[in-house]
Amino acid sequence: MAFTAPKETFSGKVYNVDIGLSDKIVNFGGANTLSFHSFEGEYTNKPAIAYEIQDIPPDDWPETVKSVYSSVGDDPVKWAKYCQDDLNASAIALRLSGTHPDNGDLSADQAAETVRKVFDNINVPLIILGSNHIEKDSEVLVKAAEVVKDKNCILGKAQETNFKTIAAAAMANNLKLIAMSELDINLSKQLNIMITQMGFDKEKLIIDPMCSALGYGIEYTYSVMERIRLAALTQNDVTMQQPMYGDVGMYVWKIKEVQAGEDAEPDWGSIKERSISWEALTATTLLMSGTELLVMRHPEAVKAVESFVDEMM
Repeated sequence: MAFTAPKETFSGKVYNVDIGLSDKIVNFGGANTLSFHSFEGEYTNKPAIAYEIQDIPPDDWPETVKSVYSSVGDDPVKWAKYCQDDLNASAIALRLSGTHPDNGDLSADQAAETVRKVFDNINVPLIILGSNHIEKDSEVLVKAAEVVKDKNCILGKAQETNFKTIAAAAMANNLKLIAMSELDINLSKQLNIMITQMGFDKEKLIIDPMCSALGYGIEYTYSVMERIRLAALTQNDVTMQQPMYGDVGMYVWKIKEVQAGEDAEPDWGSIKERSISWEALTATTLLMSGTELLVMRHPEAVKAVESFVDEMM
């Protein structure tokens, strides 16, 4: 008797989100099954990966990744064009780190001008990220949203204490929005509900449950993301059916394992190989949990993840 593998089907579906303009549009989400389970349902859109750039030189990045951008890291426009033209980036994530009061305190107008210049010089989708300073982001992201009105960009991140201002800016300028909560499915759901109650389109929302690096609580991160995805699929919960976002580079490139040199930790092997593997493995772990949009830094890590995705698809 022939064996027939059991298949599981779900009543829910993740919303499809598109970003970008013209022939450079990137789609992610849209699945009605678990990650890469195309044998059980629709999983047609590849997860999207954006290269992270910053508005100021990345002096706090480890040399392994900073050296990749040594010729362009002092200019966000050159940096964005390098990622697009030389690294074949499908999307760019501009982090406005220099607006943080402790890291330059650049004004909202200065940030908006940087956003405008970067957008005008690339033709791939743009993600605009604040500095994660609650009060400053409320000012900066409003200005940034205005210069990319109707350009199908992503704005982020809206959090519990500033979501009204940032969500209103995204809504007024017809942008997608990242909503970030702190590793709790109930907080994530509550934030989504509050944002959509403002009138924001639930299908333009992207969930950031927060993430962590491999070895730094990624099991808990995985379980929260998995619960969000299962709520979307098995419970058909419309407040949880948004695609998920993983800010991989930011969390990976600050840990000891990617910063400690071979002289300090000789048993850990090559720091370059170790660091790239750490980012790639963190990213693939998040993809397996249901994440559909990643922001990464090292091109070799990106290539490794893209190869993994191609094989899984």
